[in-house]
Amino acid sequence: MKDRLTELSAVKGNDEDGDTVVVVQKEQFMDDFFLQVEEIRNCIAKIADNVEEMKKNHSKILSAPNPEDKTKEDLEKLNQEIKNIANNVRTKLKSIAHTINQDESAKRTSVNLRIRKTQHTVLSRKFGEVMTEYNETQIQFRERSKGRIQRQLEITGKTTTDDELEEMLESGNPSIFTSDIISDSQITKQALNEIESRHRDIIKLESSIRELHQMFVDIATLVESQGEMINSIEKNVENAAEYIEHAKEETKKAVKYQSRSRRKKWIAAFLVLVLIGLIALIVGLSVGLK
Repeated sequence: MKDRLTELSAVKGNDEDGDTVVVVQKEQFMDDFFLQVEEIRNCIAKIADNVEEMKKNHSKILSAPNPEDKTKEDLEKLNQEIKNIANNVRTKLKSIAHTINQDESAKRTSVNLRIRKTQHTVLSRKFGEVMTEYNETQIQFRERSKGRIQRQLEITGKTTTDDELEEMLESGNPSIFTSDIISDSQITKQALNEIESRHRDIIKLESSIRELHQMFVDIATLVESQGEMINSIEKNVENAAEYIEHAKEETKKAVKYQSRSRRKKWIAAFLVLVLIGLIALIVGLSVGLK
């Protein structure tokens, strides 16, 4: 008997140790997860800072007829750093999404899973916002650079429409409009140099935007999938609200039913008392007559 008790105690101890290991593993997993979340947040913040720096460089380049090479080099470095960081963030978010999908496929539901889904949703949205800002900044720079080219062409006596200018930019060959311009003055030479310089900037810019195309597709997919989840949450909230309203109605009905039930009980009790009184009266009269 003692041996059996010892064995059972040992088994119980092992079970408790096993539970402890599982809890510790879960805690370690969530600690690692929150570290990853913090890293992603820092990366997104760094992209936002770089975008602001880019805007400053764009202003310098657009305000100077012949921007310094250092400004352009700094802009190129910022662009490359944003791409590298964004690729890193995208990889981390896709990895988190993969583990969430695995847990959902295995029908695992827990508070930790909901926390991870919420964090992933928030980070995906923030990443989408900062990359949209980056893309819009690039497009604005392109449009302003195009405007500078158009003004320089006007200085040389060449008037172009937006469509014609787009044709030149898409062809990658500025000589479509500059080949027949006679650079017989210093002003014309400067204008031609600026046209060629800004054309090269736009070509680089368009190449950069094309490189990021797949990233924007992935971001859109991430945000869209989170949007579906948010819609699902909103639907659940609506359903919950409808359920609450239904519950209220049922409660009202129950209260009414309970009130009626109580009234019936009081009436029944009164009738019983009347009946008892009548019986007592009859018995009393019978005894009196005897």
